[in-house]
Amino acid sequence: MIGSLRGRLYVGLIAVIALTGAIGAAFAYHSAFDEAIEIQDSLLMQIASLAQSGALGVVPEAHGIEEDTEVQFIELGQAPRGPADDRQLFTLKDGLHTATHRGQPIRLLLRTRPDGSRYAAAQPTAIRDKTARDMAFRTLVPFVALLPCLMLVTALVIATSLRPLIRQAEDLDARRADDPAPLPVTNMPRELHPFIAAINGLLARTQGLMEQQKRFIADAAHELRTPIAALSLQAENLDSVELPPPMRERVAALQQGMRRARHLLEQLLALARQEAIASSSTGMPLAALDGATKEVVADLMAEACERNIDLGFALLEPLTVRGEPVMLTTMIHNLLDNALRFTPREGRIDVGVYRQDGAAVFQVEDSGPGIAPGEMDRIFEPFFRGQHPEGEGTGLGLSIVKRIVERLGGTIALESICGAGRSGLRVIIRLPLPDAAPERSSRPAG
Repeated sequence: MIGSLRGRLYVGLIAVIALTGAIGAAFAYHSAFDEAIEIQDSLLMQIASLAQSGALGVVPEAHGIEEDTEVQFIELGQAPRGPADDRQLFTLKDGLHTATHRGQPIRLLLRTRPDGSRYAAAQPTAIRDKTARDMAFRTLVPFVALLPCLMLVTALVIATSLRPLIRQAEDLDARRADDPAPLPVTNMPRELHPFIAAINGLLARTQGLMEQQKRFIADAAHELRTPIAALSLQAENLDSVELPPPMRERVAALQQGMRRARHLLEQLLALARQEAIASSSTGMPLAALDGATKEVVADLMAEACERNIDLGFALLEPLTVRGEPVMLTTMIHNLLDNALRFTPREGRIDVGVYRQDGAAVFQVEDSGPGIAPGEMDRIFEPFFRGQHPEGEGTGLGLSIVKRIVERLGGTIALESICGAGRSGLRVIIRLPLPDAAPERSSRPAG
């Protein structure tokens, strides 16, 4: 807590309040103590005046006049007599004194009558101090009761003052990584305006760099398409030329490299196109998810048959979602192409399109090796191909799929299938439906 701004403010203010309260309490205690002593001196004066006027009548010596305060009346006579303590008191001048009487410290007021006789109103100092301390301690009760209230009020004031900053931090943390919208300064303390302006400036510069990078990737990929296509055509033409086996192997390697380069350029262009599309799916046209899926499956059927892979539908429902048809086609093609690449010969790929819990679900399940647990967190990173890359993959397919799903307002989840004699990967994409059509809960078999 001390490491936070809120903690430092709270501890600092509480320390100031406690120190100020302690100093104020000390002054109040001493002031109340002195005032209580003065009050008891005034009591002695009042009792002495009453005794001199005869209002108290004849008061036996050393008997308490006030039971609670133990004020006593001492008759000294017209000349020193009696015990040594009385003779010592007789020698004092009229007025207030602190002395010892019969072995007990007392506070007394000496007076002389017109006939020359003397008397004293006395009170034990222990009683006086106890009474003064009790009165002084009672003055500290407001301080003791006020301190917790001040601590609570301080905590509430600090929390209320920092609430806009905390809310701003939560909003910023909830943003997507590609959202460069400036931070609002409305309802923020003026002291934070320069800090927010600096962050907005940094966001603007970062956005500029990101746009520059996107344009560079798109331009570079577009400019390379023509020469790569020409080189690929020339490499394919070498198939008709009679070449010795060593040269034929080199030509095959060249053709494979050209195909991989062409696939990489297509993926880079697709990634650049997805980065340029607006973040929201609002306003996008309606597209048939089941129709796009059937078209992609038909395009990849020849490759699946060549490898003897069972590619088909586990469940297919007619569903419509909001999105550009090319976006849906790219998403589905990348997922199925990825499944074909990792599924071994005579394997199986099940595709599902169905409605569940008010959302359109697209699901692909293969019988490949799945994804290692340590790679699951990085699988959507661009150019990440894992520990066991297969075929001509570029590591961009799943990254492009994730961006398309986010643009469509959906979610994507990957699950590795592990069981007795079974392995594979299950990809589940959930997309919002454009209307509130009645739900029909279904699940694909397997």
